[in-house]
Amino acid sequence: MGQFSARFRALLRGGALMSFSELISPLVGRLVLAWFFLTSSFTYGAQWHATITLMALKDLPMPALLLFGAILLMIVGGISLIFGFYARAGALMLFAFTVCASVLMHDYWHIRDTAARAADYDIFARNMAIAGGLLLIVGMGAGPFSIDNRLGDD
Repeated sequence: MGQFSARFRALLRGGALMSFSELISPLVGRLVLAWFFLTSSFTYGAQWHATITLMALKDLPMPALLLFGAILLMIVGGISLIFGFYARAGALMLFAFTVCASVLMHDYWHIRDTAARAADYDIFARNMAIAGGLLLIVGMGAGPFSIDNRLGDD
């Protein structure tokens, strides 16, 4: 009986049943963000030397160590989003990483060539939009289909 009432309460918002979009949107949003970070971590790992070279060109110290940490963070954060386990913390880590990496690696405001500046600006803007989606998870939680919700931490 307790299990049923906990599940039923998870589907309620302010005493009213949640709509289908309110139920499923947080899950789909988390999965899409996790897909982005997990595939990016695989790409950066597969292109290890090229990524380190790019980081060195941006004068980042210890690029190999930074890249290892970034890949690890993207994997842990992505898994956190998939399962909705400590999703707020995972989203906050990914948010901080995304903003820092964007400012350090996509500093379009220093690029003179118009086409290169526009290309880097597009990446920077995309990353800021992703950071905004991560902030929604930080603020609103993982949603009803998450381990956090089942544990009552959401």
